[in-house]
Amino acid sequence: MKNNKVCPKCQSSNIVRFDGFHGAYGTGNYVQTSFSSYVIVHRYICCDCGFAEEWIDKEDIEKVANSKKAKR
Repeated sequence: MKNNKVCPKCQSSNIVRFDGFHGAYGTGNYVQTSFSSYVIVHRYICCDCGFAEEWIDKEDIEKVANSKKAKR
């Protein structure tokens, strides 16, 4: 949905994006990669069927891959 703006479930193009954020007291849509570091997670949602995807910006993928908090 992020790249082609079409829902893979119902083929709708009625897609919205919600930007992730990191708020006070641990609120928001993010992945914590260390004690004081995090990456933001954005959501893409189909407004016809409700299917949702979460995406991390390309420049943040290395932080996630190298995180000691990640379970393998």
